Amino acid sequence: MTDTTPSADGAPRAPRRRFRLLRWILGGLGALALLLVAGILIYTQVGVMGAEADPLAEARANPGLTIAEDGAGIVLSPTAGDTGRGLVFIPGAKVDALGYVATFADTVVDDGVTVVITRPWLNLAFFDPRPLSTFTDLAPDVDAWAVGGHSLGGVRACQLAGDADALVLFASYCATDLSASGLPVLSLSGSADGLSTPQKIADAATLLPADTAFVEIPGASHASFGAYGPQAGDGTPTADPAEVDRIIAEQLGAFLPRP
Repeated sequence: MTDTTPSADGAPRAPRRRFRLLRWILGGLGALALLLVAGILIYTQVGVMGAEADPLAEARANPGLTIAEDGAGIVLSPTAGDTGRGLVFIPGAKVDALGYVATFADTVVDDGVTVVITRPWLNLAFFDPRPLSTFTDLAPDVDAWAVGGHSLGGVRACQLAGDADALVLFASYCATDLSASGLPVLSLSGSADGLSTPQKIADAATLLPADTAFVEIPGASHASFGAYGPQAGDGTPTADPAEVDRIIAEQLGAFLPRP
């Protein structure tokens, strides 16, 4: 039986107990929510892989490459010979955007392509809800845009592909079914990748259009698609980084849509 015996002030005891219990429950849930948010913030900021100093310095010293940094991303543009072609590139999880500058130097300088390397919120593309236009607006003179990304960034690029003229996957694959999209797709991967392994790339191929171009770079690992150092769980690369960058530039130069 519920205790409704009045207290000294005449109020029933049971409703007061229920109110205190509800207050404790709500307080506990609030504390758990704060701990969850704090944990996510700590996770996304600890262990971020930064750009290797020498490749970045070499890219910055390249007279044919113009680098403009913005809060939303890094814009790499050719000092001369802009073709009106562009690529919005989304970094892998917890990789600093600067870690990809050296990777795209050849693409920008040799092929006249503008590359916008995004800066995802909390260093994770899944936490970044911004549309593709946020990044294409950083280079308004570009007329034809592809979207692409490395690893987790590629998964996010698949979600934005409907607003682009083409999709490029760098050691990545889609979780979104684009098989009937008719979108031009280029998949670049590495034979020594220990994370986005050749088998994983093959298993997810059915989510892409039938005419997707698959290019596997011999000896390239997961981290070979950036210049940010080795990555836990990855394979051992045997390909020269400069050769990987050259192949990437060659493939993008031939694939990226023209205005």
